[in-house]
Amino acid sequence: MRVLEIAGICVVALIALLFAIFFRRRLLMAGGGTIRLQVRINTIVPGRGWSPGLGQFVGDELRFHKMFSLAIRPKRILDRRSLTVAERRLPSGPERLTMPGHWVVLRCRTGAVDLEIAMAETTVTGFLSWLEAGPPRDPGSLPGRQIFGPRPAES
Repeated sequence: MRVLEIAGICVVALIALLFAIFFRRRLLMAGGGTIRLQVRINTIVPGRGWSPGLGQFVGDELRFHKMFSLAIRPKRILDRRSLTVAERRLPSGPERLTMPGHWVVLRCRTGAVDLEIAMAETTVTGFLSWLEAGPPRDPGSLPGRQIFGPRPAES
């Protein structure tokens, strides 16, 4: 009887853990602006080290949350102002086994750090648009210049 109680507690704990993971995922997706992506967190073995997760666009940041985690904070935060895409390629070698066939790998540079992210080909267009589109600048931050009309006389 004792073995059945322990097995029952383990099953209930496992179900509660899975519920918590999927509930967290639903909460992240409820706000909108989320995409499925993978980030390469380990480069020791070529083609391996990919971590699946959700990317959440919040202002000038892309916040990466690991798929199978209970953490509320993102694992990585990519800032649009310092992020550039250096290369775009299809998955190769062992990567083809861990990613769907229509995904694209982007090698990005943020500051002095290189990083690879992978996402669906249809998502790449939206990601690149978000990357290129910046918030409007404050008109007072740029030196003024007259666009229309005659030039003012300089004394």
